[in-house]
Amino acid sequence: MMTKFAQLAKWALLLVGAALFLNAVALAINTNMHHGHIIQIILSIVVTTYALLMHKFSRKIHITAIALSSIPAIFALSLYIYGTAGNHNFTEDVVIVLGAGLRGEEVGGHLALRLNAAIEYLEQNDNALVIVCGGLGAAQTITEAEAMFRYLTAQGIAAERIIKEEKSTTTQENLLFAKEILSEHLPDGFRAVLITNDFHIYRASTMARNIGLDIVPLGARTPGSTLGVNYLREMFAVMHFWVFGG
Repeated sequence: MMTKFAQLAKWALLLVGAALFLNAVALAINTNMHHGHIIQIILSIVVTTYALLMHKFSRKIHITAIALSSIPAIFALSLYIYGTAGNHNFTEDVVIVLGAGLRGEEVGGHLALRLNAAIEYLEQNDNALVIVCGGLGAAQTITEAEAMFRYLTAQGIAAERIIKEEKSTTTQENLLFAKEILSEHLPDGFRAVLITNDFHIYRASTMARNIGLDIVPLGARTPGSTLGVNYLREMFAVMHFWVFGG
């Protein structure tokens, strides 16, 4: 016989499992599907199964499950704190905006937030240039950099302040090719503000410093509806980065 608390916990977990599943499926249908969607669907199945069978488990198993679940929660929180703790001072020479997926020839939601963060910065630092990074993705008709260029100019950023990097297809290439181009434009050296979404800041800024870029990270926010899939995917990406370095 389950206690009242156990019954409440069961229904709470069932609701969480259902919410995770529906959110992942909805995002997969409406956006480009990636590993984060699959991981969240698997997590929703695990949570739901645990809820349905929790009355069969011993107290020791429940304690172990709580302890194990705290690990990814702390991991995600650490990424979030790192990604929202920028320390730029508006004296930097250039802004580097990393690319993300497009919707046709328009910037997607995550990329728009990155560009909005760049615009806010550029409006307070009239001397800074901005380099937009991203090549031609699958089924795309223009490069990510070109879409970003159009977005920035439409928002009032002067075209002569914008540099396009149009060859890259990965974060590592974003940074390597941006460094090559900026070394030509600013041969005496430069300090850059690196902009990507908050969940991505840790890995991207670590990559940047590893290739010798002098950067200050600035995290753009992540839409609330995509927090789960993006932080889940990024945790695995960070672990892959720690092990394989890429």
